[in-house]
Amino acid sequence: VAMAATSRVMRAIRVFEFGGPEVLKLQSDVLIPVPKENQVLIKVHACGVNPVETYIRSGTYARKPALPYTPGSDVSGVIESVGEHVTAFKKGDRVFTLETVSGGYAEYAVAAANRVFPLPDKLDFRQGAALGVPYFTAYRALFQKGCAKAGESVLVHGASGGVGLAACQIARACGLKVLGTAGTEEGMNMILRNGAHQAFNHRDPNYIERIKECTGPGGVDIIIEMLSNVNLDADLQLLAHAGRVMVVGCRGRIEINPRDTMSKESSIIGVSLFLATEEERHECATALLDGIEAGWLKPIVGSEYPLEKVAKAHEDIICSSGARGKMVLLL
Repeated sequence: VAMAATSRVMRAIRVFEFGGPEVLKLQSDVLIPVPKENQVLIKVHACGVNPVETYIRSGTYARKPALPYTPGSDVSGVIESVGEHVTAFKKGDRVFTLETVSGGYAEYAVAAANRVFPLPDKLDFRQGAALGVPYFTAYRALFQKGCAKAGESVLVHGASGGVGLAACQIARACGLKVLGTAGTEEGMNMILRNGAHQAFNHRDPNYIERIKECTGPGGVDIIIEMLSNVNLDADLQLLAHAGRVMVVGCRGRIEINPRDTMSKESSIIGVSLFLATEEERHECATALLDGIEAGWLKPIVGSEYPLEKVAKAHEDIICSSGARGKMVLLL
């Protein structure tokens, strides 16, 4: 009886109050969730860590989950069981998802079957955990919201993190001229290996001038912006006529002059993967799975942490100097 009882529980991170990284509590007696209708249960092998999860945990984000909760959405693993009416997956299938119902920082996670996708054999589970939010966000920012076209130029501002590297790979494969910024020499080399034609160090005080020299008077057509509270004002100076800044990340307020948008009829467009329709998610998945098959889509995994070091991961993703790939938890 004791054996049967223990097999129904798992290790998972639980948050009982909003606050700093220290509110992430590892518990070993959390009940394994049961998939309902149109849901699947995934045995988690790896889970991505995203900046948005730190904002939610701190209580400063617009969407607040009911307490207690388990963070995490980018999961890769193996189907453990399926709920009623699920025909697309069976026990043992390798999968990844960009959204869980029960939380991804756990040994098992429930997800809606229509948010789960097959994980190709070409990728390992660590790479699978780097697919969901970064690549779907990058594709949405470039094409579904940014209307990018082959031949246009794109500046990926903060290109060495998960979303940035995804944007570089996708944009290069789709025929755009790709410029990227990073904060370290290693980060710059990484983005050059992953699709950027040119890299700039955004810690260099003159880097904006260097980008202008590179783009010439025409400017850049699209900017994928990870830190708009720092860069948005400068971004508006770099845009071409009818250029677009895609706001992917923001950590506070910034002052801009709206006249800068008038002089070029440029746009500032917010990007939220949470607002994607079913059709848009399916379009993203199809494009990305095609990219994996073709060989140009290769998620770059950065720092790896065991579940018990999740507080350190949350600290590092906000405070570390220069991202280098996608941060993942390994289970």
